[in-house]
Amino acid sequence: MQRLLAEATRALPDSDTARLDAEVLLESVLGTGRAWLHAHAEAVVDPGPASDFERLVANRGRGYPVAYLTGSREFWSLSFLVNDRTLIPRPETELLVEAGLELVGKRARPRLLDLGAGCGVIAIAAASERPDAVVIGADLCAEALAMARANAERLGTGNVEFRRSDWFSALHGERFDLIFCNPPYVAADDPALAGDLRFEPRLALDGGPGGLRALSAVIADAGRHLRAGGFLALEHGADQGNDVASLLRRAGFGEVTTLRDSAGRDRVSAGTWH
Repeated sequence: MQRLLAEATRALPDSDTARLDAEVLLESVLGTGRAWLHAHAEAVVDPGPASDFERLVANRGRGYPVAYLTGSREFWSLSFLVNDRTLIPRPETELLVEAGLELVGKRARPRLLDLGAGCGVIAIAAASERPDAVVIGADLCAEALAMARANAERLGTGNVEFRRSDWFSALHGERFDLIFCNPPYVAADDPALAGDLRFEPRLALDGGPGGLRALSAVIADAGRHLRAGGFLALEHGADQGNDVASLLRRAGFGEVTTLRDSAGRDRVSAGTWH
């Protein structure tokens, strides 16, 4: 097994994560944890699993994300199913969940909306923390919603519902205490869309010129779907904090704040609807 991992590591693009990627792919094939791999470094891998592993390594070498190759990604200490119809959950999005839950505080039986839910990580994480809440996840992509529903069932999250909606289009007359949104915010001309992000769904990434198209649309309509004193919390790009804060204020939100992620970059902005 050590030889197999060493060969795979050499075959992957030189990076700080090459060895980790190889181990994650092998444990996925073998159905083990990384601790088992380390404890059984001299074990011999049978030809069938070894062939499956080599195929995954070859795909990883072409840039295909590890999460899509294994079919899962951890978020909020929960294991979520993912596929190439959904955005891969990222650690910085946990800040959006934390910020939203802190804003809604101890409000009794709050109604929460995850707008642009993807595979459901925000909605399910929030529902798991607030079992008294009514949580709705909305997304335009039917395939993403199918994955979100599968995740909710698999994780036993009973207080979340997923609906197909183009932003607020299927939510007429409904109001919420908190709206979370991680919209597409990558600028259309960002080379990352043709680089590291090329395997992820463009619909979930491309925010138009400057990356603000979806953010602007959500902010403009959110007030009609918030209760008085409700909150809108948005994830955005590291260089968009000032723009998003200005959009929130112009739309009538007060107490606007911008939070930084663990790398010290602007990542989440929020405001209160009066």
